[in-house]
Amino acid sequence: MSEITLQGGQEVLGVSRVEGPILVVEGATNIGYDEVVEVADSQGQLRRGRVVEVGEGMAVVQVFAGSTGLSIDGTRVRFLGETLHIPVAEEMLGRVFDSLGMPIDGSPLPLTDRYADVNGQPINPTARVYPRDYIQTGISAIDGMNTLLRGQKLPIFSGAGMPHDQIAAQIVRQATLGALAGEPSSESEQFAIVFAAMGVKHDVADFFRQSFTESGALTRVAMFLNLADDPPVERLVTPRAALTLAEYLAYERQMHVLVILTDMTNYCEALRQISNVRGEVPSRKGYPGYLYSDLASLYERTGRIRTSEGSITQIPILTMPNDDITHPVPDLTGYITEGQITLGRDLDHQGIYPPIAVLPSLSRLMKDGIGKGHTRDDHPHLSAQLYAAYAHMQDVRALASVIGEEELGTVDQQYLKFGRAFEREYVNQSLTEDRSIEKTLDIGWRLVSMLPQEELTRVSRAEIEQYYKGEDAAH
Repeated sequence: MSEITLQGGQEVLGVSRVEGPILVVEGATNIGYDEVVEVADSQGQLRRGRVVEVGEGMAVVQVFAGSTGLSIDGTRVRFLGETLHIPVAEEMLGRVFDSLGMPIDGSPLPLTDRYADVNGQPINPTARVYPRDYIQTGISAIDGMNTLLRGQKLPIFSGAGMPHDQIAAQIVRQATLGALAGEPSSESEQFAIVFAAMGVKHDVADFFRQSFTESGALTRVAMFLNLADDPPVERLVTPRAALTLAEYLAYERQMHVLVILTDMTNYCEALRQISNVRGEVPSRKGYPGYLYSDLASLYERTGRIRTSEGSITQIPILTMPNDDITHPVPDLTGYITEGQITLGRDLDHQGIYPPIAVLPSLSRLMKDGIGKGHTRDDHPHLSAQLYAAYAHMQDVRALASVIGEEELGTVDQQYLKFGRAFEREYVNQSLTEDRSIEKTLDIGWRLVSMLPQEELTRVSRAEIEQYYKGEDAAH
């Protein structure tokens, strides 16, 4: 192998090993981790990559477009001496880009002299502002019991075939013109949506694009697409490129940005694939031992900071293999993020939309964004009462499956009746129904009024006197 030093970097002719999207290059010196490289085949065709491992006189390069057509002797690798940067500008809204920030919508590159590192800048924890601003999504199971706050990261745990894409699109449609844009009189320029697709099918990408168009939000959306037939290795860059633009819009252009990342399971599968090719010692289910820190490097690029009026709210979507919530991807995601919206297969089979399973769902920040001064004074207590009553109903339902519903006591039968109504009237709503928080809370009170007053142990006496409707109100 021979080495030629060129302006702006060094170039090596020939590689020692080619395996999948991985090249092992020997003879290069002073190479940095995450450094960008240009790889040319024997015909001079260029493709890009980055350094994923360095050693003494050796570098492991990950080629974004794969190594098909590359030979050991005829491949030239040029190290550019810098990390991967993408252009960032407001005019990227309304555009579609590939994993590396290159336009794929037929329009030219954005006119900007700003290029930002896709790895982002670490946020000083002392500069963070605690999320306290409630976002009204119009979905009762979220607003009432798993409230989303501006600056929060709240993933959707789903499974194959369940309507997680429709739920995400509905959140975008109903939250965009409401809480994300601030007061109704605010300029629409204050919000933006950054959408990143990793390994999804073409029809999923088309669904989101159509949904954004119909909601009137398309001009405020930047899409980064890595589809199922695109190189898997590019999936590792897609969310980072999307979050880089989001950080620019939020922290420099003072926008409120909603970031949707789908499907994080595909991202983790690509990470496992590359890790196996590199010969790394696998951890649980074959995933690399650094899966937790890698996911954290994405999820933690979210929030609010003291030096900016903008915010980043993140909704990652992941499909749980075999609906297993203990699988490494949802398991680690749950540790890093501030809760999860879990979809239930049983509810989906019953035709309930959105099939949000209330009991395993959680919003860890909700207590600080609801109640007096945020939603309504009775919200925290009513939410706790609904949760407790629905949890008790599940126990009663299990008992009824053994001894029969007719053998239950009067109160237990009332709980069963409450549970059915809760699923059909509170959780269930149409794709186009946008419920205000007042309507959501009123429905909740109507449902708990199906239970005797002495069963309502989570709400105050004053709240019962003000909102309790009595038995007849349930009809």
